[in-house]
Amino acid sequence: MRYLHLTFLFIVLSFFSANPDLESSTTNTTTLNSDTANSTSSNDGEPRISNVILQSKDGGQTWQDISLDLPENGEPQDFFAGESDVYLRLKNSMYHSKSNSATPVWEKANVPDPGKASIVFNRSGVMAYNYEGEVYKKLPATGTWLPIYQDFKKHSMRTIFETSNGTLFLGFDSGLYKSADKGKSWKQVQNEGWLGSLVESEGVLMGTGQKGIMRSTDNGEHWEWVISEGGVGVAVERIEGGFAAISYNTITKSRRIRISLDSGKTWKAIDETIQPLLYIPSFNGFSDAASISSIKQMGNYFICGHPIGILVSPDMGKTWNVAHKGVEQKVFKVFASGNTLYAVLMNMGC
Repeated sequence: MRYLHLTFLFIVLSFFSANPDLESSTTNTTTLNSDTANSTSSNDGEPRISNVILQSKDGGQTWQDISLDLPENGEPQDFFAGESDVYLRLKNSMYHSKSNSATPVWEKANVPDPGKASIVFNRSGVMAYNYEGEVYKKLPATGTWLPIYQDFKKHSMRTIFETSNGTLFLGFDSGLYKSADKGKSWKQVQNEGWLGSLVESEGVLMGTGQKGIMRSTDNGEHWEWVISEGGVGVAVERIEGGFAAISYNTITKSRRIRISLDSGKTWKAIDETIQPLLYIPSFNGFSDAASISSIKQMGNYFICGHPIGILVSPDMGKTWNVAHKGVEQKVFKVFASGNTLYAVLMNMGC
């Protein structure tokens, strides 16, 4: 009888070991594994990288890997998104596509110095600039790039921004310069370190800088630091009813996500509920928040590029869900173009 029991037990164990689906169905623990930037094969047999650029058409709920549509094989160096156009920098080339297509159709853009150029979408048109301070404007009729602001050329340029009333701003490592006469004359309006991106909403200007997040209510004549915690300002965005911002806190050694619904006067952190998501077994421990890359709003959803992955909140940051898993030692940076979202895999810190 004992021999029969052992034989029956052996048969049962063999059955379950041969059916992994049955085994997993009895397990209640869910493990979040990280994706990787893998190589796959294209139609011509050449290995192609995957999972480096994603696209979402439903507000960040689901993401499609469009890496195989890249015009060159390799990780993107930078990405720029306008209302209906996107630009992609790969190696030493720049490519352009419309964002309303199902998948991007990339065409080579004849941008000057394409391996170093950055693209901005301003009120008066598309512009390109580089760190050396050279600025170009794209002529819609011909697609050629015309050099502009040649009488005011400074090194270490970081941004160009044009307000709704046509005021121009150039941000440099040395501060912020303003022109009220379409670039004929310039004056410095901020000299507290480098300046990054600028946004505008209902007459209020917000910007990222070396000391955090800054604000102006008089068309950029004067600026005040509204978020300053020892670290830099990482990102600032317009959202419905106000602004969202990411800044670095030198005490907690982490990047924090905040929103303001009173024109940048007061700010509320919306990243506390992300903390329970930080433990990722496949990352061998906790994924810190020191490399949060971006925050966007699409409809009723907030979308965040986080070391955990692409996070989505349906309730103004009260709760967050992982819409797409992250990649170890990398972070997805999220861009919005019209109703389309893009997530581009970047090195942490970029």
